[in-house]
Amino acid sequence: MNMDIVLASQSPRRKELLTQMGLTFTVHPADIQEVIPPGLTPQEAVMALSRQKAAAVAADHPDDLVIAADTIVVFDGRLLGKPHSREEAREMLTALSGKAHHVCTGFTLQRAGQTESGCEESEVWFRELTSREIDAYIATGEPMDKAGAYGIQGYGALLVRGIHGDYFNVMGLPVCRLGMALKNFGVDCLA
Repeated sequence: MNMDIVLASQSPRRKELLTQMGLTFTVHPADIQEVIPPGLTPQEAVMALSRQKAAAVAADHPDDLVIAADTIVVFDGRLLGKPHSREEAREMLTALSGKAHHVCTGFTLQRAGQTESGCEESEVWFRELTSREIDAYIATGEPMDKAGAYGIQGYGALLVRGIHGDYFNVMGLPVCRLGMALKNFGVDCLA
């Protein structure tokens, strides 16, 4: 099957993970207003957002396989996206300190009218953080473009006491689940 793969994201982490999977792809970020329809669970919300992104990019690439994803952090019934300010990052990290939260990543594969979506959820425990540690972490700049104000693959690893589930999901792409779904589109990463 001759097709190109298009990643509907400019996330360096997602690019790195697809490359790690052995895929060759181009990048075409979805230019959409991210709106979560009311009444959805966090899992349904990230899948809905990933479907919106995939559909937007597939309109420009109808014969290509589009991969889209969206990640959110869920803590105490609240959805934590990317912080809009250092103060918001501080509030998120203070709330997560010493507690568990969930990371949900929804993904969608779309090609020529065929669409498949899925969601992976991982539980992450933070250790107790001091105000000084939170301020030092924010000073790295790392929290500002990450859901929940941390990146597990960077300095944020120093905050994480434990994880239950897919580590790569916390980075922003559930590699195992995605690899299985790709087979339904004729792409076998291990073949």
